[in-house]
Amino acid sequence: MAKKKQRFSTSININNRKASYEFAFIDKYTAGMQLQGTEIKSIREGQVNMQDAFCYFVKDELFVKQMHISPYAQGTHYNHVSDRERKLLLNKKELEKLNTKSKEKGLAIIPTRLFINDRGFAKLDIALAKGKKLHDKRDSIKDRDTQRELDRMRV
Repeated sequence: MAKKKQRFSTSININNRKASYEFAFIDKYTAGMQLQGTEIKSIREGQVNMQDAFCYFVKDELFVKQMHISPYAQGTHYNHVSDRERKLLLNKKELEKLNTKSKEKGLAIIPTRLFINDRGFAKLDIALAKGKKLHDKRDSIKDRDTQRELDRMRV
C-alpha cells in the first residue's frame, strides 16, 4: 500500500536567497509574527514568497510588507489576504535599536528566513542590511565559484 503524503510539513525553512546576494548583513534578529486565520496553514504547506519583502516602522512598531503568503486551498470565504502587512514581534530594546539604525542612510531591514520553531510558532529572521554595489556582487559570485571548485577537488 502506498504511503499517504502529509499535507503539512513538520519542518519549514524558507530562505530569501536574493537577500544575501543583494545585501550585506550587519545584525540579525529573530522576530515572531502576528498571523491571522489560515496563514499558518499556508506557511506549513510552504506557500510563502518573500523575495521582495522588506520591513519598516510605523510609530514604534515593525511591520513586514510584500511578503506573499498564498491563500489556503481548503479555506472558505474566511481565508486571509495574501499580501497584507504583518506586524513583527520583538523586544522593546531590539525595536529601539533597529529603529535608530534603520534611519541611517543606506541601511534597510530585510527578512532572510521564515521557519517554524519547536513550539509550532512561525518565526522570521530579519537582518539589518546594507545594499551591495555591483563590484561587491561580483566578488561574492567569484568567491562562491572558487568555493565550489575547491569542494569538487576535495571529493
